Amino acid sequence: MLRIFDDRTGEPVPAAPARRGLTRIEAYASGLDPTALRVLLTADLLVRALELGGTPVWTILTSPHQHAELRAAATALAIRPFEDGRDLASGLGESQAIHVTADPTATVGEGPVMRVAPVHWQTDGQGQQQGQGQWHGEGQGAQTAGRDAGPASAPAPGRTSASRSHPALPALLEDPEAVRLALLSVPRGEPVRLDAAVLDAAAGRLAQWRRAVAGWARRPSRPVPEPVRVRLRSAWEDDLDLPGVLDVLRDVARDPELPDGARFETFAYVDRLLALDLARELGSLG
Repeated sequence: MLRIFDDRTGEPVPAAPARRGLTRIEAYASGLDPTALRVLLTADLLVRALELGGTPVWTILTSPHQHAELRAAATALAIRPFEDGRDLASGLGESQAIHVTADPTATVGEGPVMRVAPVHWQTDGQGQQQGQGQWHGEGQGAQTAGRDAGPASAPAPGRTSASRSHPALPALLEDPEAVRLALLSVPRGEPVRLDAAVLDAAAGRLAQWRRAVAGWARRPSRPVPEPVRVRLRSAWEDDLDLPGVLDVLRDVARDPELPDGARFETFAYVDRLLALDLARELGSLG
């Protein structure tokens, strides 16, 4: 059973309700910045983990402004779409709400609160950082206070409205899967520092794993070894310990006793949660 640390009570609690029903995940973003992206990613991982456990989920994005930009950035990061309104969930048997936020002063409704630590974006080679890594546009700074900006239209094809508002954002979203992996590599309660070196290292790890997965796919398939499956689920069901999940993948890739077919199935299985497109290179090897 997935358990999360509830910042409201200071105790671990079940993420899925005791009475099986719809769980609403509400992500709170005060503006478009790297920390907001981490909030949206955390909500996405929670959604994926709950769905893997058979719990139906409803997701809402609450923000006072830049709603369309946040949605565009979320799409680039392979984050599942947010619904357009919170009222519909009440008619579907909602039994619990979980709130994901980085703002310690945000006003949220009843239910567990998952707090996300800030992301610091290093802008140059001399250690200079912008605030808490936040890129503030005009009019930013208002708290969410539970306000939902409602539905927003998507940007025109080939253009990301987020990049127009924040010239630095394309640097982060140039390789969104590397950003995703870099954020997954740090416990959500710890601050993250992102810079070119960190993203290059994440991109290199992704390329290495994708080449390996493509090679393993050429061997006969084997099931995910039960001890590996247990380690994986124990990690992500322990407050979404994604660094722990990545450690298991590293061990699987290095274990000389595991058949290649089992490695492939393990990486394919975990990618349902990580959404790193680990099978991208299938068929590319001669």
